[in-house]
Amino acid sequence: MAKESMKAREVKRQELVEKYAEKRKSLKEAGDYEALQKLPKNSSPVRLHNRCKLTGRPRGYMRQFGISRVTFREMANNGLIPGVRKASW
Repeated sequence: MAKESMKAREVKRQELVEKYAEKRKSLKEAGDYEALQKLPKNSSPVRLHNRCKLTGRPRGYMRQFGISRVTFREMANNGLIPGVRKASW
């Protein structure tokens, strides 16, 4: 389980990215890189990091499901993810 502060920080970054998206886009089109430098660092989409929606784990993230590989395996074994089952041959 990730620390609550790390989860909150990631949420804050996401909000800043959404808030400044239009302004950032217009400044890039205009070529005004000095004004881009003055925007908050965390408003850049590059600074976002995918985290598991349930545990907040930053590594082993599966984009298709939005959860980490560990959580995915637990849920799949318990039959909580529709259409997914353990392979056997």
